Amino acid sequence: MEVILLSLHVLFAVAIIALVLLQQGKGADAGAAFGGGGASQTVFGSQGSGNFLTKSTSMLAALFFATSLGLAMIAKQQASAVDQVGLPKISVEEVAPAVEDAELPALDEAVSEDEVPQVAE
Repeated sequence: MEVILLSLHVLFAVAIIALVLLQQGKGADAGAAFGGGGASQTVFGSQGSGNFLTKSTSMLAALFFATSLGLAMIAKQQASAVDQVGLPKISVEEVAPAVEDAELPALDEAVSEDEVPQVAE
């Protein structure tokens, strides 16, 4: 079922891309108004293909969203099935590495309090 849904998803995506590329932009009407349109020579007639392509694109978009939701539900079911296998949960504890005395900085002599700078209030 997942393979069929995934292949339909890819097919719908490619079809949406093709339909969007077939549609005219908003600036194409300005060229037709000045005689550069050639509307009688188009495949969809002088009225244009806007209505057909728009409805087809919206229908394919709805199908694309439906397959997306279907694939998400399948992925969720597979993830919960892996969780229910009964594998033990592993807890990770972070332990700081032990520091040897030789690695710590040491003072040669004791420092008195009058040598330490004071913060002005």
